[in-house]
Amino acid sequence: MNKDKASYLEGVISIILNIFLFALKFWAGIVTKSIALTADAWHTLSDSLSSLIVVLSVRFAAKKPDRQHPFGHGRIEQIAALFIAFMLAIIAYDFLTSAISQLTDHKSTTFGTLAIVVTITSIVLKEALAQYAFFVGKKYDNISIKADGWHHRSDAISSVVVLVGILFAKKFWWIDGVLGIIIALMLFYTTYIIIKEAITKLLGEEPSQELIDKITAIAKSIYDKDLQLHHFHIHNYVSQQELTFHIKLDGNLSIKIGHDIATKIENAIKEQLDITTTIHVEPLNFAHNLD
Repeated sequence: MNKDKASYLEGVISIILNIFLFALKFWAGIVTKSIALTADAWHTLSDSLSSLIVVLSVRFAAKKPDRQHPFGHGRIEQIAALFIAFMLAIIAYDFLTSAISQLTDHKSTTFGTLAIVVTITSIVLKEALAQYAFFVGKKYDNISIKADGWHHRSDAISSVVVLVGILFAKKFWWIDGVLGIIIALMLFYTTYIIIKEAITKLLGEEPSQELIDKITAIAKSIYDKDLQLHHFHIHNYVSQQELTFHIKLDGNLSIKIGHDIATKIENAIKEQLDITTTIHVEPLNFAHNLD
């Protein structure tokens, strides 16, 4: 299964299960007259929106490059991840204000056995969805899928809060409020991580040392005499990656020989790593502020 199909499947499965869990929680909330469980149901439904964004982003990201977008449409995944992160921030803010309000008003909630069963079911299914999304996101390096996984986990965490409230509400009236504040702060941190990763990829980043080592090995397998590589930069367009770096060669070599060496290295990197590379050639004794 390729990246697009795996990402699309993750989104579709998430939408179906989220709608099922919404209906289950909403029904249980009405039967038990639990405000917390009803609110948690709407939180689950919001996950369907993030999964829908993932499905749409996969569709757009798979479009081939055109005149207006010569590097393809892959970065829409980062944009989708930012949107999901903002949704997480809104949910976190709602958690925070609700928890503070619950503490200041000294509110407590009475739950039934049905609420326990439904909440545990939600925790198990939502964490399973989160693990599935993390697996797909890591395997195919899809940041929007990873963000969707965090959204699933946020719902699982909110269900844990509800479950703790169910089990300890009679003994500690304040437990929901305190845990709500803690989880809200965790969600804000998660939002920060997702936004940081998405913006880093959008702005361009330094390649990992592992990638640099691979590139260096490829280059030196082609030309190892007085070859120096430096100033690496990579631009991740998801559907393709653009790499630039400088090489230093013997200044007595002709332009043609230098060009041939650079071209052979570019072709080898494309063949072995599937990365499009542009190499800037410099004489060996040349120094500038980028060194």
